[in-house]
Amino acid sequence: MTATHPTRGARGTTGAHAPSAKRQWAGGLTVFAAVTLMIVGVLDILRGIMGIAEDDVFVTTRNYVFQFDLTGWGWTHLALGALAVLVSLGLVREAIWARVAGVTIAGLLIIANFLSLPYYPVWSVVMIAFSGFIIWALCVPRSGSRSEG
Repeated sequence: MTATHPTRGARGTTGAHAPSAKRQWAGGLTVFAAVTLMIVGVLDILRGIMGIAEDDVFVTTRNYVFQFDLTGWGWTHLALGALAVLVSLGLVREAIWARVAGVTIAGLLIIANFLSLPYYPVWSVVMIAFSGFIIWALCVPRSGSRSEG
């Protein structure tokens, strides 16, 4: 009687299931990042349109260090939202440039939302949190290239 043992790969993993599970996990996070970036982008476009139209939804505070014109913030958010939507389409196609651009756009969204805190405080904090999750999801390694032992 001969017992069959799983073969060990070059990195010491047994079988083909360990790296494939990591790839599926990372692929799922990429899809999560793509969908979340698409939603954040669309919401930022809508926020930009509201800012350009100088909607009454926004509050203004005096004596804020980073005080800018509401229309200027509207154009900034509109541009970042449009870029986020385009990058999310690249993430769906799993393009490497889209991963780098996604982290960059999410970082810029964090900065823009931080600087526009006095205009829409609660929503700015929510968008900062979403952008942080996007950066986390895009920074997870895609393949099982790291060995655990």
